[in-house]
Amino acid sequence: MSNAVRLVELDILRGIAILLMVIFHTIFDLAFFYNWPLNYLEGFWYYQGKAAALLFMLISGISNVLSRRPVRRGLIVFGTGLFITAITYCYNPAVYIRFGILHLLGAAMLATPLLNRGGALPLSLAGTAIIAIGNAFSQLTATTAWLLPFGLRPPEFTSLDYYPLLPWLGIILYGMVLGKLLYPAGQTRWPAAADYRFLRWLSWLGRRSLLIYLIHQPVILALLQIIKP
Repeated sequence: MSNAVRLVELDILRGIAILLMVIFHTIFDLAFFYNWPLNYLEGFWYYQGKAAALLFMLISGISNVLSRRPVRRGLIVFGTGLFITAITYCYNPAVYIRFGILHLLGAAMLATPLLNRGGALPLSLAGTAIIAIGNAFSQLTATTAWLLPFGLRPPEFTSLDYYPLLPWLGIILYGMVLGKLLYPAGQTRWPAAADYRFLRWLSWLGRRSLLIYLIHQPVILALLQIIKP
């Protein structure tokens, strides 16, 4: 969190989310590139990947409430998302990432000065409404890709990563509600967490989550190329 006291428990949770993400993408790579019989589109591995994404969203929402410079953070995260868009387009224009989780998190950070004006109850209601609208939109299609950020997809749209504002912004708003309820003074609720070595390691991962997000796939693919499973 920029220019704010870091809360060790949030870094630990972010570290857990990073581990879950790395595991899921390893499963994806084994199935996609090496034809392992691993189903990442449904069942355990699908929900394991979604758990990582949901955890990132909730933590981001909490952090948005506590951060003193959410717009600056938003520009960095959204800009990184655009970089991922460019890289994946060069890799495969048919499935490149146009509005993935970094775009979602960055957009929510940019909107935080407006969203943070509401209290816990209005944010809860807004989050629920956004999720409901997003679920309704998931049954609709659009004739243009410009509506992808709002959950309206052209027919036969495919992407390696897709988390539109509707419904997923609702989860981030729930995280903001948690931030307001759990951290009214912006102080850690678990100061003793830093006393445990494993938790310190998770916290270390969490503090470097954006960097790890950027490099983990090339590292995984390089290791798999060496191991040749």
